[in-house]
Amino acid sequence: MDIKPHIASIDNAWEQSALPVLEQYMAIPNISPAFDPDWQANGFMDQATELLANWCRTQPIRDMQLEIVRLEGRTPLIYIEIPGSSDRTVLCYGHLDKQPGMTGWREDLGPWQAVREGDKLYGRGGADDGYAVFAS
Repeated sequence: MDIKPHIASIDNAWEQSALPVLEQYMAIPNISPAFDPDWQANGFMDQATELLANWCRTQPIRDMQLEIVRLEGRTPLIYIEIPGSSDRTVLCYGHLDKQPGMTGWREDLGPWQAVREGDKLYGRGGADDGYAVFAS
């Protein structure tokens, strides 16, 4: 099997679909409730949740069911179920909250701005947090 066309398709989907949304996600200062006691009032967690849930909804995954679960006093959860042909279950987990921006960013970089340099993407939450939905 020649996998080159598949790799090219995946690379194109990443560049055209996933990466722009990941960059938007990085711009949202959705700080962990441990560092932002007003996280609910600020609305950043809801903004990040809706952004990533909406991206998931646009994916051509047959029979995918997506629900945003909200419990009082807790950060929202994007729950996705995709039926398969096995009797086994696979669980993929990620989280949407980020650590504070901290200091030490280069002058032309910052926690809430996505900056691409070659094949690297700088900004808070790009390698963890919101990236989990794309990896899953």
